[in-house]
Amino acid sequence: MTYCVAVRSEAGLVFLSDSRTNAGVDQISTFRKMHVFEVPGERVMVLLTAGNLAVSQAVASGLRVQMQNTGEKSLASAGNMFSAAKIVGEAVRKVHERDAESLKAFGSDFNISMIFGGQVKDEEPRLFNVYAAGNFIEATKETPYFQIGESKYGKPILDRVIEGGLSLDEVAKCCLISMDSTIKSNLSVGLPLDLLCYERDALAVKRHTLIDSKDPYFASIRGKWAEQLRSVFNALPDPQYWK
Repeated sequence: MTYCVAVRSEAGLVFLSDSRTNAGVDQISTFRKMHVFEVPGERVMVLLTAGNLAVSQAVASGLRVQMQNTGEKSLASAGNMFSAAKIVGEAVRKVHERDAESLKAFGSDFNISMIFGGQVKDEEPRLFNVYAAGNFIEATKETPYFQIGESKYGKPILDRVIEGGLSLDEVAKCCLISMDSTIKSNLSVGLPLDLLCYERDALAVKRHTLIDSKDPYFASIRGKWAEQLRSVFNALPDPQYWK
């Protein structure tokens, strides 16, 4: 399983993904689920993937091959982010046409979900949730974030904190707490983490880091978050219903 989250804010976009795949308690591996497509000075696009790893890799690889083929419709030539999201959806359907029946014959579902976002020059940063059918929806001011994979554990903090006016650092901090809550409650999600903060109108990736178990900042906020939660809990009054 996996957990990925992305947030659109006035300051830009934040993407966070774990890297654990789990095919049983004795088959845990690490595969990065963040794919970056960049033409510096012109466009930056990021794809987060969850679901069947082979399907996810086939889609991401197909998109990269398209970008390398001059003259072919690709993420490098899309006129805007909506057109780019359509290209991602078409890539999903292409893999489905090729592999879905074979997967079904071996008892596997065509299982993939993706978050896709970025910015094309002269356009606002945009964020999309792309489904297994290749269709998609776009983040709005009222619904500024998307989650895929094991989303339930990390959702409460996002709902309480994410709002307009937050800086990229504040959004990233919230996403990391969301990830920590998920890791704490689900063994199928784990380190290392990919964190990318895209600054509005930068049109280049400047803040992208890999967070492992030795990362001092992540260890610090995990410890402080747990400590403060216990402190707030202890400060709350006991139930008074039967007194």
